[in-house]
Amino acid sequence: MRISTVTMFDSGLSSMNSQQAKLMHVDQQLASGRRVVNPSDDPQAASRAVNVSQSMAVSQQYADARISAGNALAQEESVLNSVSDGIASAKTLIIQASNDTLSDADRASVATELKGIYENMLGLANSSNGNGTYLFGGYKDDAPPFIKDANGNVDYQGHDKVRKQQVDASRQMPVGDSGSTIFESVHSGASYVSTAGANNGNVTFTGPTRVDAAAAGYGDEYTISFADNGGTLEYTVTNTTTGNTVPGHTGEAYTSGASLEFAGLSITLEGTPAAGDEISMAKAKDQSIFSTLESAIAALDAPAETPADKAARRNTLSTVSRELDNSLDNVLTVRASVGARLNELDVLDSVGSNRSVNYESTLSDLVDLDYGRAITDYKIRQVGLQAAQKVFTEIQGMSLFDRL
Repeated sequence: MRISTVTMFDSGLSSMNSQQAKLMHVDQQLASGRRVVNPSDDPQAASRAVNVSQSMAVSQQYADARISAGNALAQEESVLNSVSDGIASAKTLIIQASNDTLSDADRASVATELKGIYENMLGLANSSNGNGTYLFGGYKDDAPPFIKDANGNVDYQGHDKVRKQQVDASRQMPVGDSGSTIFESVHSGASYVSTAGANNGNVTFTGPTRVDAAAAGYGDEYTISFADNGGTLEYTVTNTTTGNTVPGHTGEAYTSGASLEFAGLSITLEGTPAAGDEISMAKAKDQSIFSTLESAIAALDAPAETPADKAARRNTLSTVSRELDNSLDNVLTVRASVGARLNELDVLDSVGSNRSVNYESTLSDLVDLDYGRAITDYKIRQVGLQAAQKVFTEIQGMSLFDRL
């Protein structure tokens, strides 16, 4: 068999190219810090690495969503804090205005302060995040949710449902609350509220207060009506839910300052009612904060010259005070919900962070380079390349003509 010069040259060149390619591959590994530079290096590891990388990208998207949701909820919590402060200030002013020693001018001054709180509350209800999105508009967050109509009444124009954000694989979190939930609602455990109609007497009420929520009839609506029976004032308590009078409180003689207890409730009546006067008692229903403040402002601005007018004002302020209590409880309940969601985001962040660390560890095990081994391989490839070059040089110098 004859070995031509061309064959020897091709063989030596091929050997050098092979060693050069292997050296360059190790060089790429060292430069990139990755064991799997090309999918062909380890097809199985490369495939798994793609899946892990996609999972890491999804996890990062959830992390970004949690940041966005956290910012929105933190801004809402700040506004709700101001709202609760405003309601508490209004309640203080109502208590101050209930003092009988104040003059009509003094009460008008209190009404002016309440108007300031009212306007501030309206501004808070129409708060935006600075990007033109209103916090309490629900789905309809591109316009102010609370608008004054032609009569000066505030109406909610937003949507009752709120947007949700996917903050984890199995969790969609509301990133806000509708304005109707905050400013026009009361929570399920709200107290009873009493109201007096257009009475002619000067009877006033304090309460009602809850004595026993488990008592029969608790939760129903009641009306206390007054009648003149031969010169004797009598009262009757009627369960307006069932239409029946309450035993022990039907046609009973009225005494100013007496506390009436029935159906787990207690209410104190003072003053002298006129025949036909009524006082209603019912579980708190959804009540707009703005309507409550409007009632208080109107009562304080109107002069009270007769005992009946003064009693009506005092009853209105008592009703407003109870409604403000219920509104404050509702706002604090919503704030608690916002705080719970912020805490949940912290927990999800912690879980997501641990998950990302696991993904990074798995990805590192699949494709990252063992530098010690790679450097050893690099040295070996260098020696191999040098040997191939040396052999090629030696073969290049061999010729039959040297033997002639």
